[in-house]
Amino acid sequence: MNSLNKLLLACVPVIGLAACGGGDTADRLDLADPVVRFVHASPVAPNVTLYRADVSQSDATNVAYRFASNYFDVSTGDADWSVKTATGGLTLGTVSIAPAERGTKYTVIALPSSATASTAYLIVDPYNKGLTSDSTHLRVMNASFNAANIDLYMNAIGTDISPSSVTPIIAATAFKTAGPASGSDSRDIPGGTYQLTITAAGSKTPLFRGLVSFGANKDVLLLTVPDALQAGGIGVLMKLEGTAGTTEIPAS
Repeated sequence: MNSLNKLLLACVPVIGLAACGGGDTADRLDLADPVVRFVHASPVAPNVTLYRADVSQSDATNVAYRFASNYFDVSTGDADWSVKTATGGLTLGTVSIAPAERGTKYTVIALPSSATASTAYLIVDPYNKGLTSDSTHLRVMNASFNAANIDLYMNAIGTDISPSSVTPIIAATAFKTAGPASGSDSRDIPGGTYQLTITAAGSKTPLFRGLVSFGANKDVLLLTVPDALQAGGIGVLMKLEGTAGTTEIPAS
């Protein structure tokens, strides 16, 4: 939605718009406070704590791999956010939010940078979602150092992805990046049950396949992570906003 339309709609009482798109109307109008959440997606890292400047965040203190907070409000303005080991305070990575803007959602992720080290990554979601839309916001994070660029397919159960006419919903997401890219809107998708397939970019050979389900008007973050127990060497975690932690997607 363009800035002029948002400005005009902001003049309409929010209570009168609440029925249009659920409880996130203020976010869609860029009126809500900025929010941050944290996801621990590094299997090679110990328990960690999230810091805003030098202040530890109670929503993400001494948390283990696969932890994910829900969004929490933060003040506007510039700040560095650091991921530190819960014991010893070793900084694994730092990202900058400059400034934190209203109506925008930020995700700080701890992820492996190699088989033995970890770092931090920031996803910025401007949340430019139509007021009447009930689609789910979908994004994928490639946190699997052993997978290079990946394609994400979301299809009806039993779909054969091998024909060239079947294309990924999000293509060529590189390691340590998100797709769609940070700063761009998430991909809209109807709620439902999907056959999720991850392949190397441009390939039709699955590295991972499983089933995922979510309702309408949700916020879904999928994270590929290294997993030596899987045939393709990767696993997939799902963060469904509003639900505690992450869910490990079973391979099928």
